[in-house]
Parts: sequence; structure tokens; C-alpha cells
Amino acid sequence: MIKTAKNIHGKFFTRCQQAIAETFGLSPLTAFIAVIFSALVIVGAVFWFFHSAPPTTIIFTSGDDGTSFSKNAEKYAKILARNGVKLKILKSEGSLENLERLEDPKFKVDAGFVQTGVARDSNKEKLLSLGSVAYEPLYIFYRSEKPIDLLSQFAGKRLSIGEDETGTHVLALELLERNGIKSGGSTTLLEMDDEAAEAALLAGTIDAAFMMSDSAASTTIRALLGKPGIRLYDFTQADGYIRRIGYLHKIVIPRGALDFGQNVPEHDVNLVGPTVELVVRDSLHPALSDLLLEAAEEVHSSAGLTRSRGEFPNLNGQEFRISPDATRYYKSGKSFLYRYLPFWLASLLNRVIVVFVPMILVLVPGIRTIPAIFRWQISLRILRCYRTLMALEKDMAGSESVDKKELLQRLEIIENSVNKMKIPTSFAEQFYVLRVHIEFVRNKLEATG
Repeated sequence: MIKTAKNIHGKFFTRCQQAIAETFGLSPLTAFIAVIFSALVIVGAVFWFFHSAPPTTIIFTSGDDGTSFSKNAEKYAKILARNGVKLKILKSEGSLENLERLEDPKFKVDAGFVQTGVARDSNKEKLLSLGSVAYEPLYIFYRSEKPIDLLSQFAGKRLSIGEDETGTHVLALELLERNGIKSGGSTTLLEMDDEAAEAALLAGTIDAAFMMSDSAASTTIRALLGKPGIRLYDFTQADGYIRRIGYLHKIVIPRGALDFGQNVPEHDVNLVGPTVELVVRDSLHPALSDLLLEAAEEVHSSAGLTRSRGEFPNLNGQEFRISPDATRYYKSGKSFLYRYLPFWLASLLNRVIVVFVPMILVLVPGIRTIPAIFRWQISLRILRCYRTLMALEKDMAGSESVDKKELLQRLEIIENSVNKMKIPTSFAEQFYVLRVHIEFVRNKLEATG
């Protein structure tokens, strides 16, 4: 059975070699080279066709249950499922853990949400941004009979600053430090998750809690906004903070936005916060980048409590390199095929265009070049024989005392070298004409005295 298969392959290869040799007038060796070249190009194109196919699964690192990161990732999953792509969601503690996963080449993940400001000393060379998708406001809930106007007034109190490895923890420490409040001082800084912080704040065992929606559930934040005796800190110095800390933005919750009937809040509340970036590894397939951007546009472009309609996604305020695919998408949308065809069909046709058209552009000139080089080599060999023959004839006519024997020996050498030449049938005419000319010179030489 194995021998039969080998015989079939051998016969097929031989036929291809003979067909090329007869078509282009090549020698067996040159035809063999042409066959090998064609086979390598075709095999390479077929391999790249399958290798370049976009994966059907995206691994996404989001956030904890109930957080905005987790909820938005679930919305992405439903949108991508419409195109036959599965979004596998990995829970996390928030932005810092997401960033660590994306940076670690051993961790299998493709994309995730990361808030700006946490990637200061990180290795970002292999990461790209698909744009900002939302604001990430910092909520500071506190117990006090009177409103607190400055963050420095929290000195000496018991503060929950979020769990370690969260964006809340990073931003809280920076803001407090800029107000002279540092770890180890008179202020008690506690690393607590959002549920524990909510319970402690309601029980009065802490004085304030810092929360952000990457790690705090939206139900927790909304519950605290309506609790009697719990106030939401108003960043009266918001304009100053966003000028001093470049990645922060001023975010305003308008009066009555939470409850028009109860007029909650009673006045505009100023918050500060970074933006959230949709970060991917630079190995992510361009077609999948488009799908993620399409999902981001559908999820984040509507109006919300902290954003205007159409404000997100955008390319403003990125901490990572902008993906070229994102730049193209924001400028002109999805590519032509993906815009009008189903994802699977657009992917197939796109790969045909990207792989097989260049293959043809390489293969056709390559096949034409090999015979041209071969014919040039054969022509050059024939011309060399003519050059030697003409030199002999010149020596024969340029001297009165011609050494006929020496010239005949030289002519014999030329004739022997010509007879040993392996010439394809396409050069038969030139070959026989050369032999006629050799015989002509011999007759001329023998006719001399």
C-alpha cells in the first residue's frame, strides 16, 4: 500500500517535471527546480491560508461579579456570539490583575479592561489599545454631619481604600498622598473589598470608603448613594486635580440624575477618575479587533450617568500604543468585506485575497524567470563556443605560416565541448547551426596550404 502511494506520487512528480520541461523547453534539472519552487510556494500559501484564519475564541479578563467590567464583558460576549465568536470571560480583582495577565506571556488571555494610571512601570511593548471605552469615576462615601470639602480633612480617620491589586487602591493612595495622608501615619488605611467596606461604613466602624466600578458592584454604589447619613464626596478641587494628574478627568453627576422626584443628588456632584481602556495583545487578529471595537461601540456609545451619547469609545487619553487596526476602524469603520458579508465568509474571502493573490504574483513571474535564466545560460554557452571559434578563424587568417595541426587540435577541442553540451530541444536549431559552422571552419582550414 505504501509502495503504491509512493509510486503514484513519483509518477505525478515526474509528469509535472516533464510537462514543464516540454512547455518551456527546459532541461530535466531546470524543470525539477521549477517544480520544487512551485510546490514550495503553493505549500507555503496553503499553510498561511489556514494559519491566518482568525480564532473563534477570545479570552477576556474583566472584573469581579457585579462590577461594570464584568457586566460589560458579558454584553461583549452576546454581541460577538452573533458572529460565531466566543468570548471566554475570566474574573479578576480589577485593572491591575488584568494588566498583569496581559503582560504575562505565559498567561492565556487576549484582551481586557485596564484603567489608565495603573501601568506606570509596566512592560507595555506587547500591548495595544483599542481606545477608551468609559470613565472610571472614584466614589468616596463618608459619614459626617457636615459636608467635607477637602481630601485633607480625612486625616486621622479610618478609610477603606480598596483591595490591593485594584485600580481603586492605586488611585486612592496617590490622591491621599498628594493631600499629606500617607500609610503608617495617624490615618488608618484599610484594604477591604467593596461588600466589607459597605457593611463597615453602614455599621460606623470606618469613616469613609473609596470605591470604583472596576472592583465595586454597581448595586453597592447605588445602594450607598441612597443611604441616609452617607454622603458622596464632592471634588470641589476637581479642576486642579485633572491638571496636576494628567490621566484624570472631571466627571459631573448632574443634579437629580439619580432620582428626579427626590432630587438626588441635590446639586451637581464633581468626581474625578481615569478612563478605561480596551487593551489587547499585539498578536490579536485584526478581524477580532474589529469585532471587539464593534461591540465596544454598541455597548458604550449610549448616554449614561457619567457620559454623554457618542462620547465613547474614542482615541483620547491612551496610556498604551494605539492599535493600527483601531486607528483604521475609527477613521473608516470595518473593512469592505466585513462590512457587507457575514464574518465567516468575509474572513474566508479576505484570506483568499491576502494569501493566494500574492502567491500568483510570486509564482507566475518566478516560473517565467526560471526558463529565462536557463535560456540565457544556454545562449551564453553557445556564444562562448562561437567566440572561441571566431578566435581560431582569426588566427588562421592572420598568419602566413599557419600551424595547421595545432589549429585542427583546437577545433577538435571546440567540437568535443559542443558535442558534450546538454541542449534542450528548444535550442536544437542553434545547436545544429553551431555544428555546421564548426564544419565550415574545418573545411576552410583543410583547404589552406
